Amino acid sequence: MILIALGSNLPFEGSAPRAVVEAALAALERESVHVVARSRWWSCAPVPPSEQARFVNGVVQVETMLAPRDLLSTLHRVEDAFGRVRTAPNAARTLDLDLLDYHGQVVNEALILPHPRLAERGFVLFPLAEVAPEWRHPLTGRSVAELIAALPPQDCRLI
Repeated sequence: MILIALGSNLPFEGSAPRAVVEAALAALERESVHVVARSRWWSCAPVPPSEQARFVNGVVQVETMLAPRDLLSTLHRVEDAFGRVRTAPNAARTLDLDLLDYHGQVVNEALILPHPRLAERGFVLFPLAEVAPEWRHPLTGRSVAELIAALPPQDCRLI
């Protein structure tokens, strides 16, 4: 199972964040990354808390022939096409695409799998539970439901 998180809290070329993440799904399809399941969209406060706008977040399960590093490069290329500028960590962004899991592989190099902070993020776990309720963290073995139960209160809601 290959899982990707999507997020946006800045408009791009006149499109609101929700339209940006929807357009990103179409862009992934053009890059040979086929979406096989997707969550609903969630509105979540920024993490860590800040004055920036709320994010639109979701998770997709995809199929692709791309290797993990090639897939990550593709995700970065799609982010760039949507005006992503990497400034400070946790800054507002037009598009954020994170490779969460790639068939349960554990990698700790330039690419880290599973995504190192996914277990701490409600904005990832809530939509992940919709797409893959049976998913287990490759390092801890904990289910997505267990990870959600361990979260402190989260400011996320369906939109």
